Amino acid sequence: MEKNKIGLSSDAKKEPRRVVFVTKKTSAKVVGERGPQLMTFPHLLIREAIAFQVLVIAMVIVALVWDAPLERLANPLLTPNPAKAPWYFLGLQELLHFFPPFVAGILIPTLVVALIFIPYFNVNIEGRALWAYHPAQHLRTILIVALMLLALLAGFHAWTIFVPTALLATLLVISYTGRQARKGWLGSLGSKPLSWWIMTWFIAVAVCLTAVGTFFRGPGWSWVWPWGTYAG
Repeated sequence: MEKNKIGLSSDAKKEPRRVVFVTKKTSAKVVGERGPQLMTFPHLLIREAIAFQVLVIAMVIVALVWDAPLERLANPLLTPNPAKAPWYFLGLQELLHFFPPFVAGILIPTLVVALIFIPYFNVNIEGRALWAYHPAQHLRTILIVALMLLALLAGFHAWTIFVPTALLATLLVISYTGRQARKGWLGSLGSKPLSWWIMTWFIAVAVCLTAVGTFFRGPGWSWVWPWGTYAG
């Protein structure tokens, strides 16, 4: 087998894309030091078996202590109010409560899927912090975008999205004030790139929408408390 060298450059930061020339009857091979290795058995399989047994024991204990939140037998003549989607679709159902179907069912999910392709572009390969360069300009831009987004959410009365967005915007401002800190949670926040903040906002909104749709929505998709009569 012939040894094929990497084309363009070996610097991942300057040249993130790679080109390898493979001739006929040969295959590409990455030449490098082989790291430490472990056998699948017994190292991996034993740990997986222990984790599986611990999970089964925990589920049995939970099943013995708490009853499953089952409803009465299904009746085709009686439609439940509200007819909730599975938990992984409750966030989307919560969005449909605030926004028109086109926005909540097509536009917003399309924008979320578009975020998946960001890592495949040559954007901030070094992972520099948001406040590492032009901090004042970035702060103004973020404040304008955050205020416009909060005003839009308030106009649609989408408070389940408004609250996590406002909290994250507050953390962003706090991280700006402590961007020169070297240690502690303030220094950790100040060292995060923009991609980290966007992903954190998406996860916070998704968790909040799912939790509200699961525990706080009752008849007619009205707000109820989990300990009330119409807990979902």
